[in-house]
Amino acid sequence: MTPITHTTGRPVTHPPVHGRRSRRPWGYTAVGALILAVMLFPVYWMVNVSLQPGNAAVGTSWFPTRLDLDGYATALSQQGPNLVTSLIVAVGSVAFSLAVASPAAYALAHVHARWVGPALLGILISQMVPGIVVANALYSAYNDLGLLNSIPGLILADSTAGVPFAILILRAFMGNIPPSVIEAARVDGAGRLRAFVSIVLPMSRNALITAGLFTFLFTWSDFLFALTLTTTEDVRPVTLGLYQYLGAHVSDWNAVMATATLASVPALVLLLVAQRHIATGVTGGAVK
Repeated sequence: MTPITHTTGRPVTHPPVHGRRSRRPWGYTAVGALILAVMLFPVYWMVNVSLQPGNAAVGTSWFPTRLDLDGYATALSQQGPNLVTSLIVAVGSVAFSLAVASPAAYALAHVHARWVGPALLGILISQMVPGIVVANALYSAYNDLGLLNSIPGLILADSTAGVPFAILILRAFMGNIPPSVIEAARVDGAGRLRAFVSIVLPMSRNALITAGLFTFLFTWSDFLFALTLTTTEDVRPVTLGLYQYLGAHVSDWNAVMATATLASVPALVLLLVAQRHIATGVTGGAVK
């Protein structure tokens, strides 16, 4: 219905809005696309160099006109065992971190006691300790326990970062689970352990996926523990293998970039598959 003025009685028409407001979304989109292009350019250049022949990264053309997969063949033959080692350590660290963090987070979320506050403070402080301090302390302990150059040793070391982070994420989510749901399961005859496994964990699926994914990324990209706690070639994650491979074959850039590309694939696939669960898991504990 067209509005009518009180003075003249004539309908008032409003001209369409043009100009700055209609152009703002396009401007924001252009700026966002430019920032994204700048951030993703190193990734593009890594893939571009890995697909081209030659040994130089500076003189490589901007587009892979002649595809050459020799770099990937070299990377798989020389770094394949290191990729498998990193995968085993990452999956083991995720499993161990979630096994420890899930009951701990549930206790911190639903047990009302005086020790909960100091425990959370201790967890936060543990996140502030520099990794080199933890690595040096673990080296002395591992040397006495015989855990140097071992996959279980790397799993435990990487879990020192995964467990506290997973506790904080899971506690924020589990704190929003209504106690009445757990009490209903207890009334139906479920014990504490069964209520936790059958009720709490399925309801915390998004938070578990989020915590597990970030723990996987921490472990997969770890370099400090791998450098400190491994001294032989028997157990060598891909980060350390790439570092030593770069020093030994610094001129073979297509193989170096192919190794880096292969090392980026698992993290990229997991992020694409679990992105919906990540968004829900991170914001799940923000609003009650």
